[in-house]
Amino acid sequence: MSILKTAFQFIRFDKAKSIGVTIGIVISTFLIGQQLGILNFLTGLMVTTATNADAQIWVIDSSSKDINQLGKLDIKKMNEVLSITGVKEAYPIVIAGGSATYKNGATAGLLLIGSDSPTFPAGPKPKNIKKGEISDLQKDLAISSDFFDTETLGGSTTPGTMLEINGKRAVIEVQTKGVRGFGAPIAYTTIERARYFGGIPSTIINAVLVNCKKGIVVEDVVSNINRTLSGVCAWRADDLKDSTIAVVLGSSGIAVSTGSLIIFALISGFFIIGLTLYSSALDRLRDYGTLKAIGAKNGYIRKLILTQALLFALVGFVLAYILIELFRIGVAKTGLIFNLSPLTLFGMFVVIVLISAGSSAFALKRIKSVEPASVFR
Repeated sequence: MSILKTAFQFIRFDKAKSIGVTIGIVISTFLIGQQLGILNFLTGLMVTTATNADAQIWVIDSSSKDINQLGKLDIKKMNEVLSITGVKEAYPIVIAGGSATYKNGATAGLLLIGSDSPTFPAGPKPKNIKKGEISDLQKDLAISSDFFDTETLGGSTTPGTMLEINGKRAVIEVQTKGVRGFGAPIAYTTIERARYFGGIPSTIINAVLVNCKKGIVVEDVVSNINRTLSGVCAWRADDLKDSTIAVVLGSSGIAVSTGSLIIFALISGFFIIGLTLYSSALDRLRDYGTLKAIGAKNGYIRKLILTQALLFALVGFVLAYILIELFRIGVAKTGLIFNLSPLTLFGMFVVIVLISAGSSAFALKRIKSVEPASVFR
């Protein structure tokens, strides 16, 4: 009889404990997946400004390492950037804070991101626009607003909604979906209008977005800018995202709180699974003794226990994955949008297998000491 078939029969024999082990795995896996999903969502919010921009390189002030905390640059820096070998195009952007007031009296903070029309290289991307067209941002007093910020922004983010930003009249002309900031809601507009609402002089910008000529290595352009220009720092877009996430996680309690919950899920899962397997092994000592009596070696018993653990891990992971997907779909309707990559899911499965296999040590230690003769007593 194959080990797989024998393991399956052992699992079926004690359904109550088998269900207990499976539930332990499901709970651990779901908690890990849920926390990783929420962390994925939050880190996405941290870099929304970079994610929605059409740029290979960001040129910012030399003291900034977080895209959410950009300093000021003289607009002359844009012309200096354009003079660098390999640069195809460069666009200035202005980021301004504001206080929005709606007709119903609701107020909310707002982050205005302005860039050149009609291309709007800082965003939003057409694929993220729910209502309106990106060209609508060229209309008088036009800004964008996100569907999921509706409750925060006075109960309406549809095109045509009137509001005031820092005491100046504005009109929502474009509604995005899923373009949310880490903190204040994001509103895109023209660079002139961002200066107007934010009271920023025409000589000041916050960053330069750069795209390279075809065939040029991006890292070479980054090095050229950093070597040639003073007072600024050039970043590959992905490097700036990574730096921003590292800075925010390092200065907040997000990583600690998420990490502690994941560790708790791992530890609780290990002991729930281990103790349940141990209890099940105690109930089946005579069966394991019988296997030894008919010639089964400790190696066979070890493989049998590990096979059971792997079967539990597989079934538990599949059930947990279904629950995670239902959770993901459910919270997406509220704007909490995340995706777990295949690599992340594979890593979770490996962790669950290790927990199950490691937990089986409780049972293995007890069964190893069973004497074959005990079955005849």
